[in-house]
Amino acid sequence: MKLPFSKKEKQVKPKKTKKIKVRTVGKRKKSVLFLWILLLSSLAFGIYKNFTAIDLHTVHEREIIESHIQDTTAIESFTRNFVTDYYSWENNTKALEERTEKLKDYLTEELQALNSDMIREDIPTSSTVQDINIWSISEEKETTFSVVYSVQQKITEEKDSSLTSSTYRVVLHQDEQENLVIIQNPTLWNAPEKSSFTPEQVDSDGTVESETVEEVTVFLETFFASYPTATEQELAYYVKNNALPVIDQDYTFSELINPVFQELDNQIKAWITVIYLDEMTKATQLSQYELTLEKDSNWVIVEQK
Repeated sequence: MKLPFSKKEKQVKPKKTKKIKVRTVGKRKKSVLFLWILLLSSLAFGIYKNFTAIDLHTVHEREIIESHIQDTTAIESFTRNFVTDYYSWENNTKALEERTEKLKDYLTEELQALNSDMIREDIPTSSTVQDINIWSISEEKETTFSVVYSVQQKITEEKDSSLTSSTYRVVLHQDEQENLVIIQNPTLWNAPEKSSFTPEQVDSDGTVESETVEEVTVFLETFFASYPTATEQELAYYVKNNALPVIDQDYTFSELINPVFQELDNQIKAWITVIYLDEMTKATQLSQYELTLEKDSNWVIVEQK
C-alpha cells in the first residue's frame, strides 16, 4: 500500500496555454477606407435609383393630354369680308381703284402686287357676290390657318347676267394680337360632296305586344296633335327629363308614318315620322323622332335622340 506522496516529491504543474495573438486592423488602414467608400457608394446609388424610379412612375401617372379649342369666329368674319371685296368689281376706273385700296386691308404687300393685274382696266364685266359658304377652317401651324370656301357671283356684261360658283382655299396668319393677314392667294379647291353613307334601317322585331303597340300609337297621336302649341306645363304631362323642347308653332297634326317599336329593359323604343301642315307656308312638314317611352300611371316620353 502506497503512502501519500511525501513533500519531497515534486508536484506536476499544469502547462500554461499560449495566448493566440489577434491582429487588429487599424481604422486608418487604406483597405478599410476603401471598403467604407464602397459601402457608402452602394448605399447612395441604391437610394438614388429608388427615388428615380418613384419619380418616373409619378410622371407617368400624371401625364395629361390637354384639348385645345380654337375660336375661329374672327377668321371666318375676316374671310367673308375679304371674299366680298375680292370678288366684287365694276368696269370703271374709279371702282377698280377703290377695290385695290380695300384689298390692302387683307393681303400682304407681295400678294397685293401679285393681284394688281387680276382685274384689267378695260374689263367688260362687273361682279357682285351673291353668297358665301365657309366649308372648313383648319389650323395648319400654331399661327397659320387654311380656309376652304365657295363663292357665288353674279356676272354682268352689258345687258346679260349669269351666276357662277367656285370653291377656293386661302391661307391666313394670325399674330399674338389676333390680327389677320392673307399669306397665300385664293387657290382653286373642291367643295364637300354628298356622302354615300346610308344609316341602318330599323324594323319592328316583335318584342312589343300588339296591345302595347296600339296603346303607344294612340298616346303618340294624342301627344303630337297638341305638341306644336303645348306650353311647358302641358308638355310636362307627356315628357320627362326635358326630352323635347317647347316649339310654339302653328302646325296642324296630320298622321304618323310607319312607326317602328321595340321593347328593351321595360321601355319602348319608337322610331316615327310625324306629318304636320305648316299653316303659314301651307307646306307639309315632316319631322323624324327616335323616342324612348316608359309607363308609370300613363305613358311618357323619357328620351329623344
